[in-house]
Amino acid sequence: VALHCQEVGGKNYEASMTHVDSFIKELLSSDALKDFSRARVYLDKNYKSQEQFTALGCCYFIHESLKNIQQFDFKAKKFRKVVGKEVCSDALPSAAMLEKEKFPQDYFPECKWSRKGFIRTRWALADCAFDLVNIHLFHDASNLVAWEKSPSVYSGTRQKALGFVLDRITDQRFERLPHFIFGDFNFRLDSKQVIESLCSTARMQTVRSTDTNEVDKLIFRESDNDRKVVLQLEKKLFSYINQDVFRENNGTLLLEFDRELSVFKERLHELDISFPPSYPYSEDSSQGKQYMNTRCPSWCDRILMSASAKDLLPENEEKSITYDNIGPSVCMGDHKPVYLYSRLNTGAGKPHAHKHKCCVLQ
Repeated sequence: VALHCQEVGGKNYEASMTHVDSFIKELLSSDALKDFSRARVYLDKNYKSQEQFTALGCCYFIHESLKNIQQFDFKAKKFRKVVGKEVCSDALPSAAMLEKEKFPQDYFPECKWSRKGFIRTRWALADCAFDLVNIHLFHDASNLVAWEKSPSVYSGTRQKALGFVLDRITDQRFERLPHFIFGDFNFRLDSKQVIESLCSTARMQTVRSTDTNEVDKLIFRESDNDRKVVLQLEKKLFSYINQDVFRENNGTLLLEFDRELSVFKERLHELDISFPPSYPYSEDSSQGKQYMNTRCPSWCDRILMSASAKDLLPENEEKSITYDNIGPSVCMGDHKPVYLYSRLNTGAGKPHAHKHKCCVLQ
């Protein structure tokens, strides 16, 4: 089981980071994981180092039935057998068993540091080796800016950062291997086009700041029907009249506006999405299906793979592959976790291929 977390310690990490160690300790000793005899946990918790802090967390739990699993040492450039349980959080930049990078500062919008970057680990299972990459890309800072053009300026920043990651994990320093990349990509629906679709018969009213004359708010009203408000848009407000459109049929009508991955269609693959947008859910514990009125609901959390990684998944066993969300009716925070459950053909392309169960969680 490979579990990738972003924002370890939560939004108020300076106050909450102290709880992370006890949470991991309890998780490792939990009854649910009693048959997972080996574990590797990597937590980027050093928030005092802004140039390096990503708040990424990677947890790998290995079942006792897996007899031969190895992890790559990036410094010695060789695989080492995985034995016992280890938690590493203090010296991630110097850790040999992973690669961690924060995006270059000029990638950051307005050049302000935030917790964005990636962590790569490399594994060998039987005669199959692959990379697992935890990633956190840039968010949309303002709904109003995102609406200005199609595709948005934020989409361009994410595209640049994801290209950076793909170039790094496929460069000449190490052997190029199949890779699974899963985390918070922050992919958003094309804001301008989705709003034009949702408000096709509405009229737009622009509200400007009296001080700066900058746009503060956009109000879309029906042209008749008492000029009912259909959508209100502010920097951090996306209040649409009918949230059901994002939930009905798992929001699949809106998938046509999910376009950020199309730039990488030659390099990255994804299974069909059959779950509703993963963000932004209400953090009210009694509202498991409700979205917050802060952003346009989008599929931010994804599990992507190279063509060679997709070849490791069984072709004709649809029932043995699941790509879905976790806790569809339960409050799980503002992001609903996403998971891929599958067998891996660890002898892919070879006769009598071995099959091992694998679950990757975002």
